[in-house]
Amino acid sequence: MSPDEGRQYLVDRLQAVAAGDRAALRDLYERTSAKLFGVCLRILPDREEAEDVLQDVYLTVWNKAERFDPARASPITWLATIARNRAIDRQRAIGPRAFDRSVDDAADIAADTPDALTQLERGEENRQLSACLDALDARTRGAIVAAFFGGRTYEALATEEGVPLGTMKSLVRRGLQRLKNCLQP
Repeated sequence: MSPDEGRQYLVDRLQAVAAGDRAALRDLYERTSAKLFGVCLRILPDREEAEDVLQDVYLTVWNKAERFDPARASPITWLATIARNRAIDRQRAIGPRAFDRSVDDAADIAADTPDALTQLERGEENRQLSACLDALDARTRGAIVAAFFGGRTYEALATEEGVPLGTMKSLVRRGLQRLKNCLQP
């Protein structure tokens, strides 16, 4: 299956889920859960917490599939964004806590399939996104990639860069606006 066919298949599955098709949700889960679990594990290194969040992700998909717009995002991007946001919400809810594992261990658990960034690099739409990302300055591009493809929180990025949280949020927000303007026809 080509990347474009795979994308269309996921679009079709999401539309079927929006219509209440449980089999479509099951199929969507089988095709995407390993990738989304990897996103959750990058943010929540505790496996049980990540599993709980993953379950919440698919409950959200079931309840909000009708909000998916294939003209605005690819299915995997939409799903990964939900997973990332739910994992960050959970991380904030549980607060700082000692985990038994390192975040680096998540790479060993995720599927051997290409990660979200690799999938985004495929196809014409993805080449345009890559060109628009390349047009950003290195700092902004790095922050956006780390946040949206690496599962990093704004707080972590701000700490690494040694800037206030609001500054990091503004940097990313301005960068996303530039990306949006670049991607619009």
